[in-house]
Amino acid sequence: EQELLPLHPQTNSTEPDNPRTWSAASVVQVPATREKHGTTLKCLAFHESYPARAIPVEARLDVRYAPTIRLMGEPQIDLEEGKDSLVLRCEADANPQASIVWRRAGRSEIASLQEALNLRPISRRDAGLYTCQAQNSVGTSETLSVQIDVKYPPRITTAGPDRHTTAPLFSPAAFECIAEGNPLPTYKWVQRVPGYGNAVMDRGSEPRLVINNVTYDYQGEYECRATNYINGQERSVTSEPIQLQVVGAPLVLRTNSENGHTVSVRRGESATISLVVCADPRPRHVAWEWGSLRLEAGAGVGRYRVDDVIQDNREDCYLATLHITDANMQDARPYYLVVENERGVDRHAINLRVEGMFAGLKLLFIIHFMIFVCTRNVSF
Repeated sequence: EQELLPLHPQTNSTEPDNPRTWSAASVVQVPATREKHGTTLKCLAFHESYPARAIPVEARLDVRYAPTIRLMGEPQIDLEEGKDSLVLRCEADANPQASIVWRRAGRSEIASLQEALNLRPISRRDAGLYTCQAQNSVGTSETLSVQIDVKYPPRITTAGPDRHTTAPLFSPAAFECIAEGNPLPTYKWVQRVPGYGNAVMDRGSEPRLVINNVTYDYQGEYECRATNYINGQERSVTSEPIQLQVVGAPLVLRTNSENGHTVSVRRGESATISLVVCADPRPRHVAWEWGSLRLEAGAGVGRYRVDDVIQDNREDCYLATLHITDANMQDARPYYLVVENERGVDRHAINLRVEGMFAGLKLLFIIHFMIFVCTRNVSF
């Protein structure tokens, strides 16, 4: 307890109607602050006639003041739609008790009149700026605000324009993927490679995939993948497959290797020369040409035989093969694959290199040279 000094010295006076009775008065001054609200003041009256020498009188201070508020429960991690809940509390310190009002920016209606604002479970519709304020008969508090951001995984709304697209050879083609999500998703276009299990090839990382020059390599299924991250965890969604069909003249697939299209065999061995050609419609004529000779698929002459074309792993692609038995130096030359369908013709060469003849002459020369050297040494 803390003793308070009176504002003035105590005053003593008799009662007007009873001069023998005295009354004493003592005045103390206490600042009316919110910190003093609820404080108990005790006044002690001392007199020798009192049984306990002193009689206490108590009074409880009732200080009225305008509300002050604090905001509790602000989210510390990402809030994910459908998984998390949020309870915001607007706690007011006031006398008399204050009323709470929650509002949402951009809305005319009141969000809540309770101290607690419950968002269970939270959804993207709950995202926005919320404010709370308290009011009583003395005054109004300041306004506190909190921004609520609700995360949700990506959802693809559009992928196309169509599930099946046909593009002429060497023409442009384009696909578009639109996804919603928070955070904004990133995009990846992949092409499933036919005939290679689950192998995929990355084709783009933008919502719009543009193929400026369509070849048969681009034929197949395409998928759009939209991805974002919520609380460090990946959220991903994949579109329905989009089929790209390429139509056009035959196209013999070229190689990117350093040696180009070259096949090497040793003299006397059998050589197999193969090329892959893609065409839609299917080729109606396939032939191998070299020198003055031309062999159609399924035909043969002497040491040369051409297989019927067979389906390759890729759609609308075919394997054309020429076999040469007992290869000799005269077989070392370019061989041309000629393919035709109703949309056009393509012609491409593959070189055959025959090894072994020059290597044999070199070895014979070395043997003769060694014999010559040895003979000279013996003569000396």
